[in-house]
Amino acid sequence: MRWWKSKTRRMTQPSNKRDTPKEEVPSLESTGYFTGDFNHDLKMVKTAMENNSDVNFRQFNLGRTGISAAIMFIDALSDKDLIDKHIMRSLMADFAEEYKIDPSSLNNNAPELIKKQILSISEVSAVKHVGEVVPEVLMGSTMLLIDGSAEVLLLGTIKKNTRSIEEPVSEALVRGARVGFTETLGTNTALLRQHGKNQSLSMSQFQVGKRVVKNLVVAYIKDVAEPGLVEEVKKRVKRINIDDVLESGYVEQLIEDNYLSPFPQVQSTERPDRVMSALMEGRVAILLDGTPFVLIVPVTFSMLLQSPEDYYERWLPSSLIRILRVGAAVISLLGPALYISFISFHPGLIPSELAISITGTRVGVPFPSLIEALIMEVAIEILREAGLRLPKPIGPAMGIVGGIIIGEAAVQAGIVSPIMVIVVAVTAISSFAIPQYSAGISLRMLRFAAMFCAAVFGLYGVIMFFLMLASHAVKLKSFGVPYASPAVPYRLGDWKDFIVRMPILMMKKRPKMMKTDDSTRQ
Repeated sequence: MRWWKSKTRRMTQPSNKRDTPKEEVPSLESTGYFTGDFNHDLKMVKTAMENNSDVNFRQFNLGRTGISAAIMFIDALSDKDLIDKHIMRSLMADFAEEYKIDPSSLNNNAPELIKKQILSISEVSAVKHVGEVVPEVLMGSTMLLIDGSAEVLLLGTIKKNTRSIEEPVSEALVRGARVGFTETLGTNTALLRQHGKNQSLSMSQFQVGKRVVKNLVVAYIKDVAEPGLVEEVKKRVKRINIDDVLESGYVEQLIEDNYLSPFPQVQSTERPDRVMSALMEGRVAILLDGTPFVLIVPVTFSMLLQSPEDYYERWLPSSLIRILRVGAAVISLLGPALYISFISFHPGLIPSELAISITGTRVGVPFPSLIEALIMEVAIEILREAGLRLPKPIGPAMGIVGGIIIGEAAVQAGIVSPIMVIVVAVTAISSFAIPQYSAGISLRMLRFAAMFCAAVFGLYGVIMFFLMLASHAVKLKSFGVPYASPAVPYRLGDWKDFIVRMPILMMKKRPKMMKTDDSTRQ
């Protein structure tokens, strides 16, 4: 046994110096830094990109110098014409002879000389780690690897696949610009710049998303917006911690003050003119790459009932239309609830002849007014949603025809009364008059809560529901600005642009609620 142990000990010990294990040195591939060894660096880059089949490698020699080089780019995201004409042609030409460069000097200064004298491309940057190369190449940049250089050049060859600028679909106007944002961040910021010469228009760029990184821009007018508001917006944007921000709706939900509130506390728009108007009032805009919807903060409920066209027409017709919108919002919220409360609890408040007519139409209806209203409201909501999801040529037609057929069939079958069909139809039409889609959804959702309150407590339930909703709106804030402003807190100066839009000559001050640095706009 002792013999076996000693033999084992002799076998495990190194017999000579050549067998002595060397101290482990971390491989350069594990560190990720470029070394200047062309074969090693190229292998390291290929290993980092081995799971991406759409990556193109091209290996060649620099001019007639004999120095090896390679480029790497994504087929569909990089501009091949730019690569061929301004990169490959320049690098493969005999530039050493043309620029009187000593080929031997390229071994040490190749990136610097190529960047300053050879490449005719505007965006060139040098990086030293493979971790900086991979995400840029995957976004459309081109990598240039040169033998003997511990730096890799990243060339700006991104080719954006964009659609043309079109009229916004969700915010149609009779009078106004026919320009809407697109899915490209650069195009959207350019649209704001093209609105007019403005040196104070500031744009701060951030990156959001942990696994899928996207660019986000916070835009504001430097000498108008309150610095505290701008810093608060930036702070909330920096706190976004999510794998991927698919659309600006993610940003809206992650930065709003009260996520339990039924009211939208951030305004979304596709119109550059609306964004510029908000910026001139001291608000802040948030633009995200990949979506045409730009966010505006802070927001008040009155803003959601306004349209850019209100300022393009004269003040009298604009004021009338605003009053109609406010009335439509009230009908959209409380129309069916008031009908249920009057029919079920307070028929004495209805004029006698009208009460007799309504009673006659409800003869034979087997359901109480609440069930009646729920049947029709649910049917209308389903038709509305189906009309949105169907192809455009048949969506509107299906909604109109479906509503007529279902309403007529329900009346003929005696399931609902004709007066209920009228009430639901007027309510649905009123909800379409609200310019902001998100505000319309909120009122449609709250309408069902008002209906249940009316069915249980009658008109008192409707009043209590409205008071609770108003108290919540009064307490709610959007980035420090009261949501019910300028109604609460009361500011007489801001009422010039509230329910009634006064003449532009009278609106010489910016909204006091914004606490802008420069309060005068005329």
